[in-house]
Amino acid sequence: MLVGYMRVSSADDRQTVDLQRDALVAVGVDHRHLHTDKASGARDDRPGLKACLNYLNAGDTLVVWKLDRLGRSLPHLLTIVTDLKARGIAFRSLTEQMDTTTPHGELLFSLFGALAQYERALTRERVMAGLTAAKRRGRHGGRPPTIDDETLERITAALDGGASKASVCRTFKVPRSTLLGTLARIDWTAPAKI
Repeated sequence: MLVGYMRVSSADDRQTVDLQRDALVAVGVDHRHLHTDKASGARDDRPGLKACLNYLNAGDTLVVWKLDRLGRSLPHLLTIVTDLKARGIAFRSLTEQMDTTTPHGELLFSLFGALAQYERALTRERVMAGLTAAKRRGRHGGRPPTIDDETLERITAALDGGASKASVCRTFKVPRSTLLGTLARIDWTAPAKI
């Protein structure tokens, strides 16, 4: 069965799905199997897309007029199409002439996957270079510590003096998980009992 998905970016009446609907119906998608969204392609929480993906079964084909109707980012598109493939569902994009049931479509999909992997590698490389440059300047990334150094010294002194972790949490108004995480990070160990 052919199932169609259509999307326009704006919820106002200036943009319509008429062109997309005509193209999808012309290739054999039944009017009853069309799903529509009026939302940005960058949004992952589109109700029409969610309903469409849930409606599809193994052996079906998802048809879109153009790739950017399904999603704007390549990683998001690849995630959707990979999920479809794993579920035994084919994918067709009319404008780009991509059909994952053909060798040509499989090749295009593989190329898109390789490009997305390359894009992720470049992004990671840039992030790592930025972090290295920041460290050279004395800046360290990550979340600032929840417990400041002075309070931490008072907490460890109380614990070394025999106070329980529960009483330290109450006294210093620190959640138990924060206390345990901080103690693990500084490698604090309880003093040996005599």
